[in-house]
Amino acid sequence: MNGFTYDTVTEAIRGLKERGFTIDFNLTPNAIVCSEAGFGADQFEIMEIYRFEGNSDPADEAIVYAIQSVTGLKGVLVNGYGETAEAPGDELARKLKVHKS
Repeated sequence: MNGFTYDTVTEAIRGLKERGFTIDFNLTPNAIVCSEAGFGADQFEIMEIYRFEGNSDPADEAIVYAIQSVTGLKGVLVNGYGETAEAPGDELARKLKVHKS
């Protein structure tokens, strides 16, 4: 356990950015990408994960990943889960799913 807890997605993103996870990653079918580069499933590690459940709206469900690339870039990936999740390709989905449980 990393010792950090957050009540909202916004708090998690703010806290992670304060701790050096400053890049905003986005999900594509086969990689996570940022303005600097793209990284396949074998090119990054998930350092921390925070899951948030919507009180009344399933669309509010999200997972915040703190990620570090093999090149040392540290950033945040936010994705929905359940019906609102973006669908990554198989290899990337396996890596992300391991951390969702």
